[in-house]
Amino acid sequence: MGVYCINAARNLFHAEPSSILARGANSGDKRFQKVEEMASVIMRFPGERLGTFTCSFGAADISRYTLGGTKAVLTADPAYEYASAIKYRIMKDGKSNSKTFPKRDQFAAEILYFSDCILQDKEPEPSGREGLADVRIVRAIYESARTGKTVDLPDFPHKRWPTLQQEIHRPAHGKPETVNAESASGEAA
Repeated sequence: MGVYCINAARNLFHAEPSSILARGANSGDKRFQKVEEMASVIMRFPGERLGTFTCSFGAADISRYTLGGTKAVLTADPAYEYASAIKYRIMKDGKSNSKTFPKRDQFAAEILYFSDCILQDKEPEPSGREGLADVRIVRAIYESARTGKTVDLPDFPHKRWPTLQQEIHRPAHGKPETVNAESASGEAA
């Protein structure tokens, strides 16, 4: 389970979840003896908002999120890809508006920014506190999946949310080849 879904919900809501309910599943495939094959999560946010997601290594590849609000619906599909363009669609009042963000190298931008922070003796943003916010949620997911109960999270004040001024663009590159690895379906990649 990655943190992309968690980050998407936290950033779209500009809030930290107050509770977590999670369940895991495993088909019995030997590849998943030490790690969950699938996890579904409900995160409750302030203002009676819910974020839900399912992550699975044993299902078809889906990289999408949908944010349903009171006036419109935003869908990003693909949403989490690093080797292709990101596309989103907004449905409002029966009308659809789409936008495509070109493919780019997000990892190069992250490394460039972090290197600059070291060279300029600056505190990186996002900071280690951002990672801690994710880790506390992941730990609550595992606890809820293990106990079958909702896990309440204490308040976790957030300093600030990312802005477009922090965005760094680097040229795109191709998707790396998989070497000696099986796909989630168990077939050679």
